[in-house]
Amino acid sequence: MTALPTRDDALALVHEYTASDSLRKHMLAVEAAMRAYASRFGEDPERWGLTGLVHDFDYERWPNEAQSATEGHPSQGVRILRDRGWPDDILEAILGHGNYTGVPRVTPLAKTLFAVDELTGLITATALVRPSRSVHEVDARAVRKKMKDKAFARGVSRDDVVAGAAALGVDLDEHIDFVVAAMRGAAESLGLAGVPQLG
Repeated sequence: MTALPTRDDALALVHEYTASDSLRKHMLAVEAAMRAYASRFGEDPERWGLTGLVHDFDYERWPNEAQSATEGHPSQGVRILRDRGWPDDILEAILGHGNYTGVPRVTPLAKTLFAVDELTGLITATALVRPSRSVHEVDARAVRKKMKDKAFARGVSRDDVVAGAAALGVDLDEHIDFVVAAMRGAAESLGLAGVPQLG
């Protein structure tokens, strides 16, 4: 088994390839959710967290609007990670989080990355429209309500959110609340701890 890179290595990679603050925060949110699910499933939180942290590091440079299975994100990023000696199970999970790559999600790691990826975006968007801009004021009910509004966070695939929870075998509301709780634990670094309200 290939040795795991350190979190500092992973963070340096994210900063090297991604200038967008919101995209960096998205990767931190996915990392938090992946760590939480790893603990829940009795898996390695470090390995799962690193997978979440780097899953979109190449997205800004190679966004892949054409949804090519072999060019652009995430294939380009996986090539870079492979050259740097990242483990195969992580590379496979990252390839699998894009439906268009054709890489099946067979491991719990791959299924979980797919299940939390779009959802963290929806939770972030839901928090940011609150007056407090706080993830502490978000719950499954609030997220489900926003899911019904097609104009809200239109870049987030509702189908992927629903399919992701189903593939994990987790009730959708329970899944949303679990990921919200994980993100609350990282709220400061995600910029979702809230703004002071003037009374």
